[in-house]
This record gives sequence, C-alpha cells and structure tokens, in this order.
Amino acid sequence: MNKFIVGAMVALGIGAATGGIVVASGVVNVAANEPHSSFIYQTLAFARERSIASRLSDINVPENFTDTERVRRGAGNYAAMCVDCHLAPEMADSEIRKGLYPTPPNLSAKSELSPAPRNAARDFWIIKNGIKASGMPAWSSGGMEDAAIWDLVAFLQKMPLMAKADYEQLVAASDGHFHGGMAEHDHAGGHESRHTEPEALQSVAKNAKGHDHSTHKH
Repeated sequence: MNKFIVGAMVALGIGAATGGIVVASGVVNVAANEPHSSFIYQTLAFARERSIASRLSDINVPENFTDTERVRRGAGNYAAMCVDCHLAPEMADSEIRKGLYPTPPNLSAKSELSPAPRNAARDFWIIKNGIKASGMPAWSSGGMEDAAIWDLVAFLQKMPLMAKADYEQLVAASDGHFHGGMAEHDHAGGHESRHTEPEALQSVAKNAKGHDHSTHKH
C-alpha cells in the first residue's frame, strides 16, 4: 500500500511538473481565434454547467416574475447591455460577437416550435455573477441590483417569441438603461403605458397561443 501511495504521489508530481513546463513555455495558445480541442471544450462546458447547477438551490424566482412590467423594463437593459453579444430578433451577427470565444449564445434564437421556458434561476445566476474567461461580466459588480436582473431574466423568457418590430417597440416603451431597485424604478421614466400591456407583448402572447409542449421532448 505504501508503494502505491508513493507511486501515486510521484505520478502526480511528474504530472504537475510537466504541466508547469508546458505553461511556462508559452506553447499554450490563448488567442481567441484558435478554438480549444473538442475534449478541452467539452470538459470546460461540463465543468461550467455543473458549477452553475450546484449554486441554484438558494435562488428563488419572484412571485411576480411573469409581470409584463418586468418584461418591459428588462427590454431596455437588454438593448443597452446585451444585444451586441447576444443579438436581437432578426439581427445580423455583430463584430464583437464574431470575435469572442467561446461565441456567446444567440438569446433571440427560436426553434421551429415555440421554445421551452428558459431556466430563470440559471439566467439570474449567470447575469449576476458572470462566467470567468468567457467575456460574460458579473453585472452585479457593476451596480446592477437583483430586481433589475430579474427584469432582464423575465425579458429573456419572451424574446425568442418576438418579431423584430415587437422587440423594437418594447425597447422603445422601456425605461432604457436602468440598474436601480424596484422602489426607485417605480418613479423613473414617466411612461403613460407603465401599467398597460405593451402591444408588443400582446403580439407575443397571441403568437404563443396554441403551442403544446406536452408531446415534445427537450
């Protein structure tokens, strides 16, 4: 047993030394235009998803999460903070998105069928905390409060169902770029449409009717 332990420690030492030499040599190319190997990419993706999943248990989705006011407010922040990397309905690929690796997901994309609801807790955690070495910032570190993050998460639930005109109308009806809390937000903007459902959301709701996810596997 002692020989086994010694052998294992020697193997680990050799592996660590080899890794140190490889890193110090500069042979690892950190350029964003040279993708990882499939093995490294899949390993990092698995580690990322496991890390996020293990941290979602304490996140509680607000009771008023589906409120149309959240969606309206979230549209303004999305257009100001997210659209260059994550795109909008019918938007062509952006310069910055083409240059990022890994490529940020297109959050406006929709499948042939109405998309399944996004994991709201997962979206909240990612927006709040960011993801290392991916270009995804921790927006809470920039001053974005939880209430505003939930607005943005609520908007992401709706965007894949939107046409370009619906998206643009909702952004125009929003309060624009806003990071404050709900109490402060209620006194901002001064939109008369604040307590009425924007036409863009009415259109989204109409387009979503009739879809049944019960027979689809996800």
